[in-house]
Amino acid sequence: MDLGLAGRAYLLSGASRGLGLATAEHLVRDGADVLVAARTRDRLEAAATRLNELGGGTAVGRVADLAHEDAADHLLDAVDEAFGRLDGVVVSVGGPPPATVARATDDQWRAAFESVFLGAVRLARTALVTARRPLAVTFVLSTSVRAPLPGLAISNGLRPGLAMVAKTMADEFGSHGHRVNVVLPGRIETDRLAELEGTGPEAERRRATSLAAIPLGRYGQPEELGAVAAFVTSPIASYVSGSVITVDGGSTRAL
Repeated sequence: MDLGLAGRAYLLSGASRGLGLATAEHLVRDGADVLVAARTRDRLEAAATRLNELGGGTAVGRVADLAHEDAADHLLDAVDEAFGRLDGVVVSVGGPPPATVARATDDQWRAAFESVFLGAVRLARTALVTARRPLAVTFVLSTSVRAPLPGLAISNGLRPGLAMVAKTMADEFGSHGHRVNVVLPGRIETDRLAELEGTGPEAERRRATSLAAIPLGRYGQPEELGAVAAFVTSPIASYVSGSVITVDGGSTRAL
């Protein structure tokens, strides 16, 4: 499907690997230019090289940590310098450390709030406020927006709030032609999931339990989530705004 991305430019955070990179791949293949941002230079350079080998659009990388107050301005200036325009932002929000409510420390909560919550809101808000044309902003969060995940208390606390901020942004900025949406990945085969599952017999048991709860009977692949995020951010989804779209093989029981 032609998503109508040729000649358009997009900014993606958390895009050196995993779901952010998978989304960038779909955008580039369809002709979009992308600026991918992440905290680790080596991974970022490798991601930009990989994207530029795909054909279609072009990619540049910028090192940035959304927890820093100047990161949003830095990235938006970089997009303008590289492409002279911005048509959308995909905010892939990294995962806070696993913890229970009883064991999560105040410092962990504060650090996660700065990077996972405030950094994401700041980037989206700054892009929308300074936009010169209608933007599509897509937050890639987690199914913990709809139902809590065991052992991920901080994520369970912050991500539903981000989804509600996104809905509020859709209300506040819609009159200017901006669209804001949320995509919720379930269990997708990423490095983050591998880290959470661990290794050994106990990890195998956890995986078997997880698979049993997924009607499709398998974990998703990053490109499956990336395709949905790219579609939602593209012009072809021009009447989709304020939506929360779940990509989880059917495992979430809530509507």
